[in-house]
Amino acid sequence: MQIYILFSEKSEIKAYFYDFYKTGRMTLLRIYIGLMALCLTNIAYSQRYTLQGHVSDSLTNLPLSGASILIDEHNIKEIADENGDFSLTLPQGSYTITVSYVGYRTYVRKLLAGSGRQLRIRMVSDVSLQEVVVSAQRKDEQLTRMYMGVEKLSIEEVRKAPSLMGEVDILKTLQLLPGVQAASEGGSGFSVRGGSPDQNLILLDNTTVYNPSHLMGFFSIFNNDVIQDLELYKGDIPFKHGGRLSSLLDVHTKSEVPAKFQATGGIGLISSRLMLEGPLGSKTSWLVGGRRSYADLFLKLSSNASLRRSAVYFYDFNAKLSHLFSDRDKLDFNSYFGNDYFGADPGEFIYGNSAVSLTWNHVFSEKVFAKFSLNYTHYDYEVASKLEGSKVRWESAIKDFMLRMDFNHRLNDSWSLNYGLSTILHRFKPGLVLVENMDPYQVDGNNALEHAFYGGIEQQLTDKFCVKYGIRWSVFQNIGKATVFNYDAQHESIDSTVYKSGRIYHTYQAFEPRIGLTYRINELSSFKANYVRNIQYLQLANNSASGSPLDVWFSAGVNVKPQQVDAISVGYFRNFANHVYESSVEVYYKRLRNVIDFADHANLMLNQKMEGEIRTGTGKAYGMEWMLKKNSGALTGFVNYTLSRSERTIPEINDGKTYLAPYDKTHSINVVASYAFSERLNFSATWVFATGNPTTYPTGRFELNGEYFPVYSGRNEYRKPNYDRLDLSLSYFPRPKPGKRWKSEWNISVYNAYGRKNPWMITYNQDDETGLPYAEQLYLFGIVPSITYNFKF
Repeated sequence: MQIYILFSEKSEIKAYFYDFYKTGRMTLLRIYIGLMALCLTNIAYSQRYTLQGHVSDSLTNLPLSGASILIDEHNIKEIADENGDFSLTLPQGSYTITVSYVGYRTYVRKLLAGSGRQLRIRMVSDVSLQEVVVSAQRKDEQLTRMYMGVEKLSIEEVRKAPSLMGEVDILKTLQLLPGVQAASEGGSGFSVRGGSPDQNLILLDNTTVYNPSHLMGFFSIFNNDVIQDLELYKGDIPFKHGGRLSSLLDVHTKSEVPAKFQATGGIGLISSRLMLEGPLGSKTSWLVGGRRSYADLFLKLSSNASLRRSAVYFYDFNAKLSHLFSDRDKLDFNSYFGNDYFGADPGEFIYGNSAVSLTWNHVFSEKVFAKFSLNYTHYDYEVASKLEGSKVRWESAIKDFMLRMDFNHRLNDSWSLNYGLSTILHRFKPGLVLVENMDPYQVDGNNALEHAFYGGIEQQLTDKFCVKYGIRWSVFQNIGKATVFNYDAQHESIDSTVYKSGRIYHTYQAFEPRIGLTYRINELSSFKANYVRNIQYLQLANNSASGSPLDVWFSAGVNVKPQQVDAISVGYFRNFANHVYESSVEVYYKRLRNVIDFADHANLMLNQKMEGEIRTGTGKAYGMEWMLKKNSGALTGFVNYTLSRSERTIPEINDGKTYLAPYDKTHSINVVASYAFSERLNFSATWVFATGNPTTYPTGRFELNGEYFPVYSGRNEYRKPNYDRLDLSLSYFPRPKPGKRWKSEWNISVYNAYGRKNPWMITYNQDDETGLPYAEQLYLFGIVPSITYNFKF
């Protein structure tokens, strides 16, 4: 464990705010921060100093969130945050600091406040196990953290869950949490509290990921060897993030690396992976990791000539470089590149993601921290036909360039101010079709700027009561070159307007207030409540519940208003047996405006006038989530239950009658258990049950000129059959040889252990002889066994 400590004199709060106000360009922030400065000028800071620190593990250098810091002379206590950082304001003098963390030797040392001394301490684990696993959160974090509806998973927890085809997948593990549902069977897409998958903001090291899937959604792009942890915010999104209605999934790659070179990898039935990491001198570290599937290699062994010429594979690559310039400055470079390829005579399909970020962490003073980042993301796909004489290629893409600045100002032990801004340039390429010997056909894309300015306060009012409150101001601007169509009441285009390149031709702006409170009832229980407003300016053109890599992102504009949600939630949280058990009950209600759906039989592919297919209205979602979790002991895991409903009311759909949203599921039960028979043998199981997705069935037919045509029910009036599945996993860890660094694991998993035929798609056909209609159900998976060998040295 490592602690960085810095003492210095009081900061000049009024001068700092004055400089910020003088140089600021945003009216809202000037007023907001200026008022905060006036409110805080009466805070006394006589001869006080700031104690700052950072806590991390001595072997892995991972931050120890929840480490306890005690100043013995004044009985002042503090807890390290999620990054392992803490800060205290103290009078001048000498102190005894005591740092403790479960499983580590307690560190005690005398320090002199005001000496300007810096200290780094590496603490050693006091647990004699085969391998020390560092928990990513403090034991009572669910009681004390100001955000609710937050699910945090370490990669160790993710690896315990059974896997599909041996690929540990953080998104499939995420689908086991309360309020989170799989968008389709076996897929990595997910719905949060009745929202659609495009209402989830997915970040990899602060960079947006638009399609987090491989192999048409069966696997995610996240290599578990590279990932450190993840956090899911179900509606109550932090002030600095926005742009989505339902949730934020914040995925972090490993932030620190071992003191020596290290390799981690695995060999499975469908893919293999390798990750290398290590130091470069005393201040620089590096990490590279890659995966590749090899189903295409088996196709080469086929006796069928057509299959031998086919290829199906994915690959991805992660790289990270970190350099510590000083105790106040750190620079991180993160990158991800991945592609999927499907090729067979006479065509091919390719899609992939790129995500790159450069982040500078800087300490301005003992109370002001900042993070500056440049981010780039790109998602594209291509579909091509290689037939001689009729070669065709279809291309589509979206890319973002983002700049963001985030500041944290620790005013004192009870007040913390967060503020910052971000700006994103979106570039849309909905579709370009290149046909041999013909002129190209292009669906006009456009560009857009999305800005955000935010300010928020986290305040500890009493020992038991704390609040957070703030506001986010978002601005969305459409930029030419663009052709904007005008539509009549029947959604038929009547004329159009062309805007030249670079011109801002339309602007939306919105204020997004957010407030939350936490009341600590006693040492083992707390009550929380919050209200948030979120605005979404980008959405997917998709009329299929299963999703597709061919989906097209489009923005709000002249004819499409941004979607909005106002959400409230309350919850009761209770721990038992010295925090070994955690339980929670949360109730939520969401009201949506300008919610988007598409007309019946909408044409969304390469449609220049796609906005004419859009219908808007209102929606609501409400529900209750219950969870019980066991954190330690031989048996660990959780069980949760969700009762929910999600509805939409759109005047021009379903005759204006309210109908169920595509991802509504009334009941959902998840049971996850892991049992350690010994240090070498671990068994885990997962059981899932969920109400079937809403769907529209034909309820009759009519004849016209000898042909039969179906008559359909109202929108989403029926449901598919209920879904349930059992997964099993057994892991064996061979005893490492004395003096050798090589560690290994054998994992055997069975997906869908009792062979449940869960429906993926239901189609309707007509018998050629009798003319009677009949239904056919397509399911994807029977019993799927797999075996994986993992290693580390």
